[in-house]
Amino acid sequence: AIKEKALGPDHPDVAVGLNNLGTLYGVQGQLARAETLYKRALAIWEKVHGPDHPSVGMGLGNLGVFYRDQAQYAKAEPLVRRALAIWERALGPDHPDVAQALGNLAELHKALGQYAKAEPLSLRALAIREKALGPSHPEVATSLNQLRSLRCMQARFAEAEVLCQRALAIWEEAFGPEHPKVAVGLSNLAYLRTVRCRYTDARALYKRSLTIWEQAFGPDDRRVAAVLGGLADLHVALGQYTQAEPLYRRSMVIWGKAHGPEHPQVAKGLNDLAYLHAILGHWAQAE
Repeated sequence: AIKEKALGPDHPDVAVGLNNLGTLYGVQGQLARAETLYKRALAIWEKVHGPDHPSVGMGLGNLGVFYRDQAQYAKAEPLVRRALAIWERALGPDHPDVAQALGNLAELHKALGQYAKAEPLSLRALAIREKALGPSHPEVATSLNQLRSLRCMQARFAEAEVLCQRALAIWEEAFGPEHPKVAVGLSNLAYLRTVRCRYTDARALYKRSLTIWEQAFGPDDRRVAAVLGGLADLHVALGQYTQAEPLYRRSMVIWGKAHGPEHPQVAKGLNDLAYLHAILGHWAQAE
């Protein structure tokens, strides 16, 4: 508000503030506000700088990722692709910002199940960041984590675990043991330990991750929901069905509050509960 009054509503510095506030609202789950702010920031940058400026690329990328996270893939793809084209033209093919755009597009292809399209993008993003920033930079860990996710989807779990451990080590060294990035790495490693039947390790990793997320963002954050779902899956793998059910329910409620009842994670929660009730012989509830 102060910047708008001092500089006018269409100043680029106002757009920066709007974009940052949009990111904050997104983290807090205030999605309608976040979308409005992202759109307004993008409109200012396009008006001031023209359609091919790197700031426009940033605005397009942020809005595209926002839509991707809401599973609005048709809206997300043209924005993410346009952002990548702008950054490649403006900054050259080996700039770290290009790696960011490549990663965004790779994540979109993964969400659509297009793994063959995602892989070269992820590998190129990782190579750019390692060359430009060094092997221990947090942005390198981001690329490692994106590639880990792809390897999981391809059922290449041994490769995924190596990538996950490297990313986690970078984040712990850079940010300390209680940072949310570390919680991401812990949850990812817990999942891999679960699928590789190392259940004791997995439980400890999930619980440490859950503690970090709850302390950082409170008990109703969507990232808490993701960890709860993973912990519930672990209990199912161990045959501990009564311990899994409240975790699935709590996870589904959080996802529904954050994204609405039509979000894919809510549907997944319903399917998980139905599967659990079928195992327990609760056929009416399973239906």
